[in-house]
Parts: sequence; C-alpha cells; structure tokens
Amino acid sequence: MTRSSKAKPVRPDCKPAPFWQRKPLGQLTRAEWEVLCAGCGRCCVLKIEDPDTLEVDYTNIACRHLDLETCRCTCYRARKKKMPECLDLFRCKPEVIKWLPASCAYRLLAEGHDLPAWHPLVSGAPDSVRDAGMSVRGHVIAEDDARWALK
Repeated sequence: MTRSSKAKPVRPDCKPAPFWQRKPLGQLTRAEWEVLCAGCGRCCVLKIEDPDTLEVDYTNIACRHLDLETCRCTCYRARKKKMPECLDLFRCKPEVIKWLPASCAYRLLAEGHDLPAWHPLVSGAPDSVRDAGMSVRGHVIAEDDARWALK
C-alpha cells in the first residue's frame, strides 16, 4: 500500500502538527486566532503611509491604550469604540496585512512562513517575546507623552 501524495508527513515524535501549521488563517477559531498574538505590541505603534510609494513606516509612538510594560491593550474588548481606527485583525483581509509588522504571527502565516522560535506558542515561555527583544517594551513612548513633548 502506498501513501497518497496528499497525505501529510508524520512527525518523528508522532504528535500532530500545531494548529497554525494544520489550518489556514481563515479557518481558525477566535480562540486560536487570539492565542497567535505574541504580545509584542508592534501593531499598536502608530504608523505613517507614504502616499506615493504606499510604504508603511513605524514611529516610536504607541497607542494611548497600549500598556507599555505588558505590551497589551488596556481596553482590548472595547478598543473599536474607543479607537475607531484600530484594526480588528480577526480574519483580516490581505490589504490589512501590510499594516502588520513583518514579525507578526498573522503576517508570517499569511505569507507562508512558520512562527519564529521566540513566539510563546513555540518557546512555551510567555516572556520569550520580550527576552528576544521583539516587543516594543522600552522602545516606544505613549501617544499622550508624545503630544506633551511636542507642546
């Protein structure tokens, strides 16, 4: 009996592949989608799009609702009401992907890559994002502080 060319290879450890390797983004549950977020805070950094090249550049200013220590939104469930321009990434459209950092799990998977070793789902350590220097912690200022600095 021969294996079908469509059969997925068996992993040497006989464990099933993790959900993000088995399922396309469009088939993830809300819970799977949410756990993919590494908590780096990069998506909460204010961005500027060049109108000529459409290139997206990041500032060093974080949304006022980003907790600069935990790199998590302080009003996550109500963020769209408080910040209408905030993107809801759940099953986001391809045109939204360009607004995400190149290191973002959603963007990586959408572009056919796997999660990096520092991602908590891979490392098993919630602080691996910070330890790898991939979070915005210590690298950005709060939006309200930036406005004060400009006065």
